[in-house]
Amino acid sequence: MTVLSPTPRSTLTRKKDRAATDRERLYEVLDEGLICHLGLVLDGSPVVLPTGYGRDGDTLYFHGSTGSGNVRAAAVGIDVCVSITLLDGLVYARSLNNHSMNYRSAVVHGRARAVTGEEKVHGLRAVTEHLTPGSWDHARAVNAKELASVAVLALDLTEASVKIRAGEPVDDPEDMDSHQIWAGVVPVRTTFGEPVPAGYTPAGAPVPPHVRSRRR
Repeated sequence: MTVLSPTPRSTLTRKKDRAATDRERLYEVLDEGLICHLGLVLDGSPVVLPTGYGRDGDTLYFHGSTGSGNVRAAAVGIDVCVSITLLDGLVYARSLNNHSMNYRSAVVHGRARAVTGEEKVHGLRAVTEHLTPGSWDHARAVNAKELASVAVLALDLTEASVKIRAGEPVDDPEDMDSHQIWAGVVPVRTTFGEPVPAGYTPAGAPVPPHVRSRRR
């Protein structure tokens, strides 16, 4: 087991019992999630941006337009924070105070860096294959103009924390006899639906295996 190395920024201050210290748990959250939220300070004001991402080992890649002020700011080595949350259930307790959520979350701190050349293409592939596995080899490749219009950033997973809540509600002893109040968990799951072809796709065209696999 490779243990996460806590720092002052990545050490939990509340519900410390929910901290996961195994780096593999960090990978699990990142690999299952699809959207991260990138936080940074731009012109003195905090900005939080939802964006797609991809992981390769201990590096997180994400991309954006070269015309984006947020992306340009993140690329110059300022502190950023990336968070990913997977919601697994809504927890109903007998008291409103003990209602909660089952979740798995990861927070990564660090300084992003702009990547170029072969690593830029590698980062784009990591993002593509994370969000739409199989597309990199199926769709038309990125051309020079498209590559020039996109910035790819890399963030090392050196400074990260993982927090997990699972299981039943936890009620106070004085509420345990309130049998008329239901308590339990409503699971929450993300699922993929049946692929819907674009209007210009020829009728009867088969759905490629890499797209069908998302449905499973």
